[in-house]
Order: sequence, then structure tokens, then C-alpha cells
Amino acid sequence: MTENEIETPKKHFNSFGLNDSLLEAINWMGFTHATPIQEQAIPIIMENRDLIGCAQTGTGKTAAFVLPILNKLVGKQDNFVDTLILVPTRELAVQIEQQIQGLSYFISVNSMAIYGGGGDAKLWNKQADALNEGCDIIVATPGKLLSHLRMGKVNFSHVKHLVMDEADRMLDMGFSDDINQIISFLPAKRQNLLFSATMPNSIRTLAKNLLHEPAEITLSISKPAEGVTQRIFMTFDNQKPKLIPLLLKEREHYSSIIIFTSAKEKVNEIIRELRQSKIPAKGISSNLDQTQREEVLSSFRSKNTRILVATDVLSRGIDIKDINLVINYDVPHDAEDYVHRIGRTARANTKGEAITLVNPKDMQRMDRIEKLIERVFDKENCPEELGESPKFEVRSGGGGKKKFFKKKQKPKPRA
Repeated sequence: MTENEIETPKKHFNSFGLNDSLLEAINWMGFTHATPIQEQAIPIIMENRDLIGCAQTGTGKTAAFVLPILNKLVGKQDNFVDTLILVPTRELAVQIEQQIQGLSYFISVNSMAIYGGGGDAKLWNKQADALNEGCDIIVATPGKLLSHLRMGKVNFSHVKHLVMDEADRMLDMGFSDDINQIISFLPAKRQNLLFSATMPNSIRTLAKNLLHEPAEITLSISKPAEGVTQRIFMTFDNQKPKLIPLLLKEREHYSSIIIFTSAKEKVNEIIRELRQSKIPAKGISSNLDQTQREEVLSSFRSKNTRILVATDVLSRGIDIKDINLVINYDVPHDAEDYVHRIGRTARANTKGEAITLVNPKDMQRMDRIEKLIERVFDKENCPEELGESPKFEVRSGGGGKKKFFKKKQKPKPRA
């Protein structure tokens, strides 16, 4: 090993000056050393500085902001809301709130997740009680939180920490106005922490308006984990329903598989196609209410469901270990979403596989993905029994543009 290959030792959590009860919870959850985002963010947050952090899903950024905030809350006596964490999806809200519960197990801190629940009156009342009576940490989706705020019974006058996680996704989902309205309910003096997987101009603008002289952390933006084996299959749409069962048959030893599609209308179509091949699967999309979604996710986490078909709403904000394979039934609209999709596998230095099915219409999107992750894929053809795959060539004289060409059939001899 050369000098340049020597890895920098990772910091142990006991080097940050965290409360002993927090360290006990960290040890109980099986964590010992901080990830790069945690190593850099925890000291900054403990110094009460504003922060903008750019790191992709799966890097441990939840604990990066939760731990120093919990450390500040040790010994808190009042019932006022101290910390507000805004997130784009209910799945991420639930995940973060569960991690808060785990990390605060040995300290007296309470938390509540605020999200939509398909019109469930009991859930609304439970959330309203937490907001009205006081709760140390609130994790919320913007739309549902704003509905509670408009009722006029929420007291955010004592909020000391505002965290925006997956900020880029929130803006993509159209929450910009909701976020600005929520911020109007908060005191002007507070610590602001903004985390985003990408750093487009919209995030820069938000940070400029929201944060005061922030520290900035940027880690390896949008690069898939090294443990992911990535493969690309060239297909026509009518070949996909037959190709998926062939791929799954070769991987019968895999216990946990996610198939992503960009359109929620395709989720049930894919499930029907799989069931025709006698392959059981379950689907999850925004068409399901919260109870149904949690039931499906619980079944998948416990390995009772082997194959899950999902839309991009699931590509961020879930933490399910040991996913063996991610299949992109179609290429995502945004190159960043490709990284988030395949980021579901090969987590925590494990191995995983990602397969993407690319049709002629998707090739421009695939080009953007290759540029983003700085990699050119070898394009594989479908098995011969599925018919001829689209041909991928580069024609000169056309600006170097990549195009698909279907092989021309030989003309039939005249009678």
C-alpha cells in the first residue's frame, strides 16, 4: 500500500464531546465510527453555526444533524418545540423520527412525525395534540404541517433549530411556497441546517435567503457506491415484461429486490406481468394510503415480501438493509434519481446489483446519467429468445449524437 492509499482513520463518536447517555444509545444501535458527513457536520452544529451540507442518500446525514441537536436537548425542562425538521415525504418523516427515538432512548426527549394519513381523524388528532401541547422535535412534511399551522394553535415561537432534509426534492415537489409560509411562523433567531443531495441554483438561492454565514460541506456528489454492479440492457418496451422474469430467475437466491418505475400507473402493470410468470410481488406508490404503504414496507423490511415495485417516491427516504438488486424498469427522468434508486442497494459497504432497461426513447436520459456519474456503460442486448434488441451506434456527421437504429430487414424476394 502506497502513502496515497492509506485511509484517514475514522473518528470515534466519543471524540465529539457527546453526552454519555447519547454515546450509550449510539453503542446500543451498533455504531462506533462516524461517517464523513457526520465527522464534519457534528462539530459545526454543536458550535451553533448554520450549515449547508451536500451529501447523497445513505451517507448517514440523519445522525449528522440529529446527534448534535439531541446533545443540546439533554436536560431540557420545558415543553416547547425546540427543533423542526422538514422533509419531502412521509416515508422519510417516519424514518427520521424512528432514528430520533433510537438515539434518544436514554435521554428525556420526545418527538413526533407530522404527515398526511389519508384522512385519518385519529392520526390528525394525535399530531394536533403533539403540536398544541408541545414536543421537543417535530419531523414534518410541509403540506400537512401547514394545515396544522393554519388552525392557529401551534406555538413555534421557541424553535431554535430548523432542519431541511432532502431540500432539493422538496423544491422539485413544489413545496417552495409552503416552506416560506412555515418559516414565517418561526423566530428570526435560530440555527438553520440545510441538507441536499444536489446543489442546483434553486438550492443556492434558498440557502442565501435562509442561512446566515453558513459553513458548507460537499461530499462526493452523485456517485453510486463502489459495491454496486451496474448493468444496462437495451430493450424495446414489449421486451421488458419477458426480460424481467428471466433476470429474476437467474437471481433466485436474492431475498430482497426493488423494481423502480417513473410512473405510478405502471406499478400494477408490472405486478400483473410478474404474477403471470408466477412471481409474487407487491407495489407501493402515492395511490396507496398511509396505512397500506406502511403495511407493504413492513412486509418488505421483514423479508415476507421478496419483490417490491415502487415509484421514485421510495427512492429517497427509506432505510432498508440488505437489498440485493435494484431494477430500473425505465430510466428515471432526472439523472440524480438514478443515483438515489440504485443507492438502495450496496449500503454500508455491502455488495449489490443494479440493472437498467433502456429503450430508444430513454437514451438521452442515459447520456445524462453517464455524464453525471462519469462512466460509460457497456450496453447488453436482450437474450436471443426475446427477439432483436435495439442497435446502439454513433453516426459521424451528426454532431457525434448517439442514436438507436433498428436493424433493417432484408427485402423479400419478388414472386
